[in-house]
Formats: sequence, C-alpha cells, structure tokens
Amino acid sequence: MFDLTGKTALVTGSTQGIGFEIASLLAKQGAKVFVCGAEDFEKCKEASEKIPGSVPVIANLLHVDEIDTLYSKTGDVDILVLNASIQYKRDWDQFTLEEYDNQMNCNVKSSYWLIRKYAEGMKKKGWGRIVTVGSTNQYNQHPKLSLYGVTKMAQLKLAQNIAPQLAPYGITINNIAPGAIDTPRNKQDLSDPAFRKKVEDSIPCGYIGKVTDISPAVLLLCSEEGRYITGSDLKIDGGMSL
Repeated sequence: MFDLTGKTALVTGSTQGIGFEIASLLAKQGAKVFVCGAEDFEKCKEASEKIPGSVPVIANLLHVDEIDTLYSKTGDVDILVLNASIQYKRDWDQFTLEEYDNQMNCNVKSSYWLIRKYAEGMKKKGWGRIVTVGSTNQYNQHPKLSLYGVTKMAQLKLAQNIAPQLAPYGITINNIAPGAIDTPRNKQDLSDPAFRKKVEDSIPCGYIGKVTDISPAVLLLCSEEGRYITGSDLKIDGGMSL
C-alpha cells in the first residue's frame, strides 16, 4: 500500500519542519522528490542530501516569474505539495505593506499559479495529487495571526473551488490543517514552559504534535489509496479546533 514508485513529487518549503518530513516520507515510498527551498541553495542541498534520490531546487515564491524557472528544473510532476508559507506575528493593525504583500504572495498567489502550472501535466497523464498545507488558524481568531489566517482560509477555498474541475482528469486536490506542531518555526515560542503548557491545555489530546503526525495523512492523500478523496479539509490538530 501507499507505493509511489515511478511518481515524481514537488514539495515546496521542504528544507525543514513539516515540509521536510513530507518530502522524506514520499521518497521512502518510492517517489522521486524535488526538495524546494526559497533562496539558500546550500540549505536546500543539505536537506536534499538527507533524502535519498531527491533533487534540490530553489524558487522564491514571492515572485510569480520564478514559477516558470522552477518548472524548467522539475518538468511535470505527479504530486504537488504546497507547504511553503510566510507568517508574521503582529497585532492586526501593525502589519507593513511589505509584510501584507509577502504573506499574500507566498501563501495565496503562488499557490494559484503553481497549481495552474503543474495541473496541465497531470491532466495529460490522467493522474495527479495536489495537497495544500493550511493551518488551524483558518478557523480560530489568533490575535497575532489575523492576516496569516486569512491567507490560509483563502488557500483552502482555492483548493475546494478547483477540486471539482480537476476531478474528471483523475486529479485530486485537498487541504490539510495542522495545529500546534513542534517545528523550527514554533521553536522559540514553545521553548517557554508557561506558553507551552497554555497551548497544551487548549488541545484535547493534551500534547504538541510532531511533524510525523502530519506526513502520513499527506501520504494517503498523495497515493492511489486516496483516489476517492478530493476537496477535503483534514484537520490534524489533536482536537484544538473543536
């Protein structure tokens, strides 16, 4: 089960954290994986060296024209996982114009154009898997992540609107919504014992998730076994959003 032999996958934002674990698991199941970072090729290369058979590529997704450059390096892929995102923690009225644009461009705009770019090859093959990586901030009202939550809800709505149009071509597109996960992005906040306990107390399961709690769900959605799942929004948050 979950055999991806012969499949090619592109995972954006996969030099660390959730993206790296997703890329690693897809590769373990037989896929050729493109490990994609933003600008630091050496960092991307180091991550790729930890995933046998993977290929490092970089693309700054703040700039749409880099998507064509990225495609020239990868060609068509069978699996597209949109994990890259930008997050700033600010009061709702304290974002700069640049911070606003960066979040919208990376989290929403690039998702749209990446899907458009890579869906064409999937249509020709009659098979494809697209997974957008959202967040439980799609649903809650985090006082410091108002814009981030907006971008993730927009990304979800994009996936759900596109899903019925791609389904006749054998392409599924789904969203996952991780909750509080122990990643490099959250390391500083979670290192504070008082804050960590506050977060844990808000999770019915009672603990912070690991990246290995996320990747198996993505594997299902990217495999033949997940062929009848499309347009879904899968919360992986220990019940945090309940």
